Amino acid sequence: MPSGDGIDETDARLLLALIDHPRSTTVALADQIGLSRNTVQARLAKLEEGGGLESFERRVSPRRLGYPLTVFAAVQVVQRMLDEVAEALAGIPEVLQVYSVSGPTDLLVQAVAADADDLYRIAGMMLALPGVERTTTSLVTREIVAYRTAPLIRRQLHAHPHRPLTGPPE
Repeated sequence: MPSGDGIDETDARLLLALIDHPRSTTVALADQIGLSRNTVQARLAKLEEGGGLESFERRVSPRRLGYPLTVFAAVQVVQRMLDEVAEALAGIPEVLQVYSVSGPTDLLVQAVAADADDLYRIAGMMLALPGVERTTTSLVTREIVAYRTAPLIRRQLHAHPHRPLTGPPE
C-alpha cells in the first residue's frame, strides 16, 4: 500500500485508469488494471485519506456559465492582513482559485468575468479590499495546456516501474 508520501506502481496504474476513464466504476477499474474490486476500493480509500485524490467535483466550464474571460491577478497585500484578504477573496464568486506565492507579489488570483465591464468591476472589488495594496491583472487570451497530472504519473511510472513513487525522478 502507498505511504502518505507517494504512490507505488499499482496506484499509478489506478490513477491513470481514473484519468482515462473518470466515470468508471470500481469493478471496471479493477478489470482494467487486473486487480480485485476490494483491492481497488482499499487503494482508492487510502489515496483519498492521504490526499492523493482531491475533490470529485466535476470541472464546470465558466464559459458555459456566462464567464468567457479568465484573468490572473497578482495581488500585493499588507503582510499582517494576508489571511483577511484571502478570506475576502474567497467571498467573491468570480474568484476560482487563490495561491500564496513567493516573489514580489503575495497572492495569485484566478478569476473569471462576463465581459470587460465585469472584469473592471471584479478588479475594483479586489483592489478595494482592506489590506490590498496593489493588483496587476493579466487577461488570458488562450489556454495552451490544460490542467493535467497524467504526464507526471507516467514519467514516474516509467522511470522506476518497481519501486514506490515518492517524489521527483532522480
